[in-house]
Amino acid sequence: MMPRPFVQWPAPALRTPAAPVTAITPEITALWDEMIEAMDAMPGVGLAAVQLGVPLALAVVDASDARGQAIRMANPEILHASVQLREHEEASPNLPGVSAVVSRPRAVTVRFLNAAGEVEERDLVGLWATSVQHQIDHLAGKMYFDRLSKLKRDMLLRKARKFA
Repeated sequence: MMPRPFVQWPAPALRTPAAPVTAITPEITALWDEMIEAMDAMPGVGLAAVQLGVPLALAVVDASDARGQAIRMANPEILHASVQLREHEEASPNLPGVSAVVSRPRAVTVRFLNAAGEVEERDLVGLWATSVQHQIDHLAGKMYFDRLSKLKRDMLLRKARKFA
């Protein structure tokens, strides 16, 4: 089966908040599998379902060196974020060819519905924390460049148009 293509900016789907997931079904599990495949093919460290045009609050994150350790999340939410920030160069397959350094909390506690359908809380640090925050932004209809100053955001979007 061909994987779904990435929705390209400025598609309205990328600005629309995702719908909550009510239950972990075989369809949700299959979608997570597809998302992990797409994330690994990029290669990337996270992916939200909205990036593939599926308006559900689903995300996967795998910042491991070895890969194959993806966290599957439905309805992820940040319960706590560290005061200490971490800068990381972020990008998105929805806006290819550009990236920007974004400052986010270095550590977060996230609550989500896991693959077993149970509520789980997990503390994530470093790239894991950055990626989960990036995915949660996607699920809220935000892109990483929304965290930039207007000047930097405008420059990034002008540069991105050259790649379109």
